[in-house]
Amino acid sequence: MKRLLLVTRNFPPLWGGMERLNKHLADELALEYDIRLIAPEGAEAFAPRAQAIPVPLRPLPRFLLSAAWTTVREARRWRPEIVLAGSGLSAPIALCAARCCGARAVAYTHGLDLAAAHPIYRAAWLPCFKWLDGIIANSRATAGLARALGVRDEHLHIVPPGVEIPILDAGARARFRSMHGLDNRPVLLSVGRLTTRKGLLEFVRDVLPRITADRPDARLVVIGDAPTDSLHAQVQTPEMIQAAALERGVADNVVFLGKRFGRELADAYEAADVHVFPVRTLPDDPEGFGMVAIEAAAHGLPTVAYASGGVVDAVASGKSGLLVAPDDTEGFATSVTSLIGSRPDVTAIRGFAKGFSWDKFGRAIRESLA
Repeated sequence: MKRLLLVTRNFPPLWGGMERLNKHLADELALEYDIRLIAPEGAEAFAPRAQAIPVPLRPLPRFLLSAAWTTVREARRWRPEIVLAGSGLSAPIALCAARCCGARAVAYTHGLDLAAAHPIYRAAWLPCFKWLDGIIANSRATAGLARALGVRDEHLHIVPPGVEIPILDAGARARFRSMHGLDNRPVLLSVGRLTTRKGLLEFVRDVLPRITADRPDARLVVIGDAPTDSLHAQVQTPEMIQAAALERGVADNVVFLGKRFGRELADAYEAADVHVFPVRTLPDDPEGFGMVAIEAAAHGLPTVAYASGGVVDAVASGKSGLLVAPDDTEGFATSVTSLIGSRPDVTAIRGFAKGFSWDKFGRAIRESLA
């Protein structure tokens, strides 16, 4: 069995989208590779198929130094055939370690890790990508960012993230709505970190008032919080969003639930009428894919989103939801109200999501490394 060394900072127990992806990356690769995983302390409890070697998560410089030393040491001792970075942040580490042992250096990239504006990152990290032996991009948009950095097509593969396809719970809608006093109101759902790119403040300020003018009983349920530890954390706090809602007269239409996981999050998807994903198009801060739109689709929930970056790969307009031109606030509001007033084709929406199952992700990843 071939040996593969995986190094990443994004791994459980943090449980964001990138963390879930890297866990499945380790699990799927372990079907064909002997895996050693260099990841933050606690990872060993979530990587049963890999030998985990823990390193400190915080602060970031400590992680980078510890992960670099540990990865190079393991590469020299263990002699893997492939050193894989779970994101662009650890790509230089993978490159150095691979060159120390004659292995191939590959990185799975997410979008922002190929475009972050931080001057140190741009100077020290971005030049490394063209020297890797392979780049796996999560979308066509991310692949375009890699090409702009000088990555050749023969070194480039596109493998979008995967998703669990759940068994729907017939009691989820009533349970969630009763718990949060939503009754039979139209429910819009936003899930994810509250960053500037996600555009929730602008949605509340510019789009939600148009929706409530038509449906004054509508509620926007917000699941997520502002990030405290990310590569490019420009945040929109709940307080900032609530202030915008108050100014626009829709404060009573917004419900913040903070972070939710597992069954609670699944109930939210199955209780909502529309998932809203108002991602903005910002220089140096691209949306690489839009994994949350696939998660919504897996639960039969349609998404309305701006056609920005990799979102166009995550939403099949007319099938799993509707795509709107960036900054078209009127079009966004109209699309949301049209979906509120219609019965979604749950079978078709979930059928689209099944194209992103984790087993398909795993096969595509293994093929890209063959």
